[in-house]
Amino acid sequence: MTTTPRPAVQVRGVHKSFGALHVLRGVELTVRRGEVTAILGPSGSGKSTLLRTLNHLEKVDAGLILVDGEPVGYRLKGRKLHELHEREVLQQRSKVGFVFQDFNLFPHLTVLDNVVEAPVSALRRDRKEVQAEARELLSSVGVADKIDAYPRQLSGGQQQRVAIARALALHPAVILFDEPTSALDPELVGEVLEVIRQLALQGRTLIIVTHEIGFAREVADTVVFMDEGVVVEQGPPSQVLDNPQQERTKAFIAKVL
Repeated sequence: MTTTPRPAVQVRGVHKSFGALHVLRGVELTVRRGEVTAILGPSGSGKSTLLRTLNHLEKVDAGLILVDGEPVGYRLKGRKLHELHEREVLQQRSKVGFVFQDFNLFPHLTVLDNVVEAPVSALRRDRKEVQAEARELLSSVGVADKIDAYPRQLSGGQQQRVAIARALALHPAVILFDEPTSALDPELVGEVLEVIRQLALQGRTLIIVTHEIGFAREVADTVVFMDEGVVVEQGPPSQVLDNPQQERTKAFIAKVL
């Protein structure tokens, strides 16, 4: 008897409001382990907010998010959820790598120290051991020659590749990318997409909010289209991008292709 593997991420009926603005309206989503999920949608559809709830950068107002089978930001006791302390949230957050659109590197730390910081401070790992891993990661994303540089000395593409190495250093169960190429000059987009393409080939679980439709078609196992705070349609790229079923999806695809 074979058992179905536990999903990497489960989003169940998630709502999130900012004041009177209801941004997420009962989002349902399951992300399978080892797959790439691309989230598309117009500006203001809730894509980035959803991503930020997945590692508790934003608390949900209702619903539940599970990463690796554990509630995000909470501990389940019996049938009640108890909010975790900040220290526990930081440790839990290490399961979820996050690559921001504007890099978010520490400007006062070198490239190497940017990658080393979280595993040492959040996971209490040995600094020398982490440094050795960090050098390998920086080499794998093509910035081995920049380990002693500071973020201001790097191009946007180099900064984003360092940010990807930093996310990988935590050995996360899933890596989130929030429009990872939107802050880059056009000629630098390709180098960052190539790094993400290689991660996909390695069988990592990736969730990517992106406007790069061609890239989503190429690397995603599942494409999710969001609008007005809900998942309107999801499925393989061949379905959602080439043969969408919902009128809202059809209108969006017609505009961007």
